[in-house]
Amino acid sequence: MNVKLTYTGALLAAIMVLLGGCGEANDAPDQSAASQAAAVPATAATTQITSDAIEAAAQQIDEAGLMRHINILASDEYEGRAPSTPGGRKTVEYLETQFKQIGLKPAFSNADGASYRQAVELMEITVTNKPPLRFDFAEGEPLTLPYQDQSIVFTSRAGDSTAVQNSELVFVGYGVVAPEYGWNDYEGIDMADKTAVILVNDPGFRNPEDELFKGRTMTYYGRWTYKYEEAARQGAAAAIIVHEDEAAGYPWEVVSGSWSGAQYTLFTEDGNAGNLAVESWITKPAAEQLFERVGMNYNEAVAAAGNASFKPTPMAAKASSELQLSSRESTSYNVAGLLPGSERPDELFIYTAHWDHIGNKPDADKEDTIYNGAQDNATGTAALIEVAEAFLALPSAPQRSVMFLAVTAEESGLLGSQYYGENPPIPMAKHVAGINIDGMSTYGATDDIVVVGYGNSEMDDYLRRVSTEQGRVLVPEPTPEKGYFYRSDHFNLAKKGVPMLYAEAGEQVRGKPAGYGAEKSKEYLQDRYHKPADEVHEGWDNGGILQDLNAHFRIGVAISNSEAWPQWSEGNEFKAIREASLAASPAGN
Repeated sequence: MNVKLTYTGALLAAIMVLLGGCGEANDAPDQSAASQAAAVPATAATTQITSDAIEAAAQQIDEAGLMRHINILASDEYEGRAPSTPGGRKTVEYLETQFKQIGLKPAFSNADGASYRQAVELMEITVTNKPPLRFDFAEGEPLTLPYQDQSIVFTSRAGDSTAVQNSELVFVGYGVVAPEYGWNDYEGIDMADKTAVILVNDPGFRNPEDELFKGRTMTYYGRWTYKYEEAARQGAAAAIIVHEDEAAGYPWEVVSGSWSGAQYTLFTEDGNAGNLAVESWITKPAAEQLFERVGMNYNEAVAAAGNASFKPTPMAAKASSELQLSSRESTSYNVAGLLPGSERPDELFIYTAHWDHIGNKPDADKEDTIYNGAQDNATGTAALIEVAEAFLALPSAPQRSVMFLAVTAEESGLLGSQYYGENPPIPMAKHVAGINIDGMSTYGATDDIVVVGYGNSEMDDYLRRVSTEQGRVLVPEPTPEKGYFYRSDHFNLAKKGVPMLYAEAGEQVRGKPAGYGAEKSKEYLQDRYHKPADEVHEGWDNGGILQDLNAHFRIGVAISNSEAWPQWSEGNEFKAIREASLAASPAGN
């Protein structure tokens, strides 16, 4: 089925009303897009590109082109698209060729001139000896946790080896230091040379009724990246995160698959010497054994960690693990094409998607070892090309520039987007807003669209108007405790103050019984996510993807062809960053 979506002129009228109400951020910083839209008549901001022209351009987004790109990128030939591998290099070449062929300009510059590539220097670290994690006690036999089965042990320090030897364990609850919440899980403890034992997620996860943090909605304090960073700041030698499926948002197999094999960090001259010597995960059953051996009850310890009065608890055990390493410097690339703006080319609307996946992990016990990453994220990478083709089919370029950015090393901790955020070709204060595309739904057209980070910014208002024309409603993410807002590349632009939208087809699948979408989402997470089974599967349906891409295209046209500066919502953690960024910009907005 070759699906193309059509819309009426009412959609463009609604967008024009919205644009008429969204003036410069400095002119009306306190007015929401919705309130302005109700009060101010439409302007001529979008009249240079008519509704008919936008409708015609949107037809460039079609199923045949989308699947052509997905099938290529998710094929075994691309070997799972890991950074700095033959498959990764092939992916970069493919994207560069596609952007050039469809007519996008190079977005970067280097010593050789204009380029579609932004070099991202990486440190690739592989644990070569599959080390177990051992705990010794004052009495009794050691507790040894086999690598991958019950523990994962790795490091972000470069070198030939690293180790933790007889390091005293300290249970530090959620491992959070959050002054704004009056919370300090490390209060009164000297962590030098010690190993922190940490719960995943944050205190609000298990105690939403106590109004801790943001309740069931995960904050950045719940992310594994933060927990290792904070343990290092506290002077710890190592940190062990206890995995639980619900609290982490994914099963143990995701940990054992994703954290084994080559791991990447951004290159630093000191080889990340300030990071933890050892970073680890253990399963919940293993944690229960460990706590029992030191005379503690795991469930009681978890309950205690949810109180603001919690204090770190020394455990009568010592941790040891010896890691043999293979370390090398490598270069991967962000790839971006640019459609220069016709009037204000220094202002930018950006689309982002990560092109990388986990690669090929040979295992004698497994027949299929290639992590193809069809849904995660060949869908989003293909989407960039399709949306770009729609923009290029417009009769004239929008007033502002539009960038299509495919980033590397997302699966290794959002490294490509982190590097871009720190080294943008256009100042971040000139990034007006953007849309991130990651892991698109393959279950069919829907009556709803899920917004990750619902209510964060006025980007929701743009999406609401487009989605209404599609017959869809906006809904908050059903599992905010999984912290998806902090798990994809939009986060690194949001940290710089750029309002970013991350939304995809929901679970109310058209023509299917209630619960079908939720069942398929669960099936994907359990059976395919970060596994070799993430391939183009039986029953793959692009209906929801095509809805999303048409919506994303129209939002991009609306904002790039206007003077609007979408705002973060009041109280949002990124609002102050944005205001400071705009205030410091030499030319303002």
